[in-house]
Amino acid sequence: MKRYERNRIYISESVQKKIRDFRLLFAGVGIGSHIAETALRMGFEHITLVDGEVVQTDHLNNQNYRVADVGRLKAEVLKDHFLDINPDAQIEAVPIRMNSDNVPDIVAGHHAAVNTLDFDGSTPFVFDRICSEQGITVLHPFNVGFAGIVMVTKPNQVGLDSLLPEGESPVGFERHAVRHATDYFNYWARPKMWIEEMLRKYEDEGCRLPPPRLAVASSLVAGMSASILYRLAVGGFVKSFPKFYYYSEYDDLN
Repeated sequence: MKRYERNRIYISESVQKKIRDFRLLFAGVGIGSHIAETALRMGFEHITLVDGEVVQTDHLNNQNYRVADVGRLKAEVLKDHFLDINPDAQIEAVPIRMNSDNVPDIVAGHHAAVNTLDFDGSTPFVFDRICSEQGITVLHPFNVGFAGIVMVTKPNQVGLDSLLPEGESPVGFERHAVRHATDYFNYWARPKMWIEEMLRKYEDEGCRLPPPRLAVASSLVAGMSASILYRLAVGGFVKSFPKFYYYSEYDDLN
């Protein structure tokens, strides 16, 4: 097909058809907005976008939106944008806020999911649990400014909720996920002192504000996640939590 002609050599025609029919669910389309577009351009043509938020000005520094989109529902903005890229794609916009009641129906029928729901309650963990029950692998991308981290949870395996201290609120949970990665580097590899400093400053704020994010990491995790989704679609190897994927050029300077 002409649209994917430049995917040749990397992706065969038969594999292109396979990823076209692989159904992706994006739970939250903040950082997920970049991942979803990268997956679409790669050839995934069945995409569900779930988000009840509207675009705000402070989203523009790291999410896939424009000034003209401010005030519009994110899911609907992305659907329009994606259909401009590929009018033949099957894009479903679900402009609602996920909760424990509607997750099962939304999740049903998908092959893989990307969970970028806000940690302002237990819904992200409920989402993971229901995906596990339905045999769906879930990607969890984290924007660490100049670094990207992606954790993958597979059905019936340990989940990210294991990182949350007993009795602690999920608010600000991202710091536990990032610290899980830095603990690994501190013990097994080169410590990431610049990330440790970022975590300290965020915790000094009391975790009252959303975590700081940069467009750099949004782009990094978009590529990383789309590559992982590709391997899931073709039955390739994907490492799962507590292992994780990490990349940063910034490490060469620190």
